[in-house]
Amino acid sequence: MEELSLVETLEEEFLAYIKKMEALEEALALVYWDLRTGAPSKGMEGRSDVIGVLSEEIFNMQTSEEMAAFIAGLNLDKENLSEITLKTLEESQKKYDLNKKIPSKEYAEYTKLVAQAETAWTTAREQNDFAAFEPFLTKILEMKRKFVEYWGYEENKYDTLLDQYEPGVTVSVLDSVFEKVRDGIMAIREKIANEGVKPDATILNTKISEAKQKEFSIRILNKMGFDFEAGRLDETVHPFATGLNTGDVRITTRYNENDFKMAVFGTIHEGGHAIYEQNFDAALVGTPLANGSSMGIHESQSLFYEIIIGSSLAFWKSNYADFQAITKPAFDHVTLEDFYRAVNISESSLIRIEADTLTYPLHIMIRYELEKALINGELEVKDLPKAWGDKYEEYLGIRPDNDTNGVLQDIHWAGGDFGYFPSYALGLMYAAQFFNQMQKEIPNIDAIIASDDYSELKTWLTEHVHKFGKTKKPLEILTDTTGEGLNPTYLLDLLEKRYAYVYQFNK
Repeated sequence: MEELSLVETLEEEFLAYIKKMEALEEALALVYWDLRTGAPSKGMEGRSDVIGVLSEEIFNMQTSEEMAAFIAGLNLDKENLSEITLKTLEESQKKYDLNKKIPSKEYAEYTKLVAQAETAWTTAREQNDFAAFEPFLTKILEMKRKFVEYWGYEENKYDTLLDQYEPGVTVSVLDSVFEKVRDGIMAIREKIANEGVKPDATILNTKISEAKQKEFSIRILNKMGFDFEAGRLDETVHPFATGLNTGDVRITTRYNENDFKMAVFGTIHEGGHAIYEQNFDAALVGTPLANGSSMGIHESQSLFYEIIIGSSLAFWKSNYADFQAITKPAFDHVTLEDFYRAVNISESSLIRIEADTLTYPLHIMIRYELEKALINGELEVKDLPKAWGDKYEEYLGIRPDNDTNGVLQDIHWAGGDFGYFPSYALGLMYAAQFFNQMQKEIPNIDAIIASDDYSELKTWLTEHVHKFGKTKKPLEILTDTTGEGLNPTYLLDLLEKRYAYVYQFNK
């Protein structure tokens, strides 16, 4: 048997070390999933301790002398490494360089804090009491600001956090792109106000049981290609998807019998995330490359299914008859066109996850601007509810009358996820750009969307996006697939075309 060379031996040891870390990451993800899907309230403190221990162990492995030795040794002979090892090395070095700058005790304190904060947020949200959550968020922000100082920054402190979710995107890029999208959305809203014929939304005001919503949602998940042998659907307060591994990707949803759209579209959204994670290249399993390229690319997959496909007329041409049959007799006398127009009605609303396609990016821009101000010391947590209300009044002409419908509606800040929100708007832009390219390569795409077989869409996405996992950066995937960088024009064109139909005004 041929002996392994020194670099081959080191590579083998490195990948085994990485695999152990990935196992701990999976265990941590499972604990978080349990925490968010109904763990007993009296077990929350103990669960937070477990999260702290696992997080500290992963952190210590990421910043250990052993990891430093792997990085130094493998970097000496990079040309002889396999592509997967090389990409894994790059990802590990990025985490090492970031985490090494944070004292391990501070990191352990931080991970325990965010676990406790999520529980505090859930209670505060239920009780409509921001004051109860404020001390947790204040401490999280204090630590985030300190971490940014450890990590360093160039033009804007917020850039350092953005890079952790969307490599290559900066405040200057977002400010420019968001301005174009905001102006385009405002122009469409003006046309709706001045020329539009408002759909009759009252036809949707009917009670649909949780069981019927679930039956229809599962039918759509199957059509999308979600593999129930490699995933499951559960219920939670704030819907999310968790990929433990490619064979175990879990999604959650939230049912409201007075608003079926929340669960139906929410489940489609999370299903898009899950299909992405179920279709990473098998060779990436056991490495950090079996993850989404970025949060924006991840969101592009969920929003592709929810907004580009699930909110289209072609989709409902295929699925409305099934929906009518399952919810019978609620929509027996509602035509497809009236239903479609009502489902896509655009109105200013307070809740992000319930927002229509047109106004959704505005909700993201509000959070982006607040986050920038918080991280840069221009806004403090105690002033957040008022600042939140002011932004909603400026962008959407409405103001929340309580904390639950305002500053407490999202879990992200409780988890310390500053820099995450822009990914939602970027994801919608990416999705529209992918769809524009897909239309060029699949001429009969509307017929496919109006059929009962979406496998060709899933195959296209797997070949261009899914299989690469984290081996490609987000803008690399976008450029390789569409031949150009980020271009918000495709999203604005899609929105104008859709709302011209819904509100019957001339484009």
